[in-house]
Amino acid sequence: MIPASDTPQSLTTVATEAIRQRILAGEWADGSQLRQEALSRQLGMSRVPIREALRQLEAEGLVTIIENRGAVVSQLSLPEIVELLRVRVLLECDVLLEAIPRQTGDDLAQAEALLGQFEVALRDKDISAWGILNAQFHLALYRAAGRPQTLAIIEQLHNRTDRYTRMQILLTGFNDRAHREHTQLLAYCRQKDAISAAAFLRQHILNAEEALEAWYRTQALAQQGKRSRRRKTADPAAF
Repeated sequence: MIPASDTPQSLTTVATEAIRQRILAGEWADGSQLRQEALSRQLGMSRVPIREALRQLEAEGLVTIIENRGAVVSQLSLPEIVELLRVRVLLECDVLLEAIPRQTGDDLAQAEALLGQFEVALRDKDISAWGILNAQFHLALYRAAGRPQTLAIIEQLHNRTDRYTRMQILLTGFNDRAHREHTQLLAYCRQKDAISAAAFLRQHILNAEEALEAWYRTQALAQQGKRSRRRKTADPAAF
């Protein structure tokens, strides 16, 4: 008899979580190929649960399976990231409005504990933990709404934008601001001020969008400058 821990379903679950966390931790860059044989060796299991795990992660938007190439880490353009953030605004503000009247002291204590962990991770520059703790903090505030299907969708949205959340915090100097805004959001929840909390949450997510857009514009200008310099170097007439 096969032990429960070694059933195909449980192995797929283990493989899915392991690959998901490595993607979210930034171990593989956008567009990196995920080879089944290599993952099979690394995780010590056959290719069957690896293949099923990659299909599950494709459904979550973290992996793209390309014909004749296999699975790669999904890559999002700026418009795609902005679209996902706008969907987050719609869903998260709605669920927070419903959650706040039902939040208990334990709910708020859990959110506060996660906020403390997030602050430590920011201070220690534990980049891989930023996106995960950010999502856990938000979900802790929403859970009292009693809408598990909505929360599952929100969690997937956080997973899909996790790498960009971390990049935004790291490259835009957003550390202190992110912590201040989370602290203010928690304060509104403690005050049972659902209207102010939802309005603040909307702006909190849009602030992240604005910071990412500014960073992308800076990168685009830098790349444009590099291409211009290469053209001048390659063209003798440019001198």
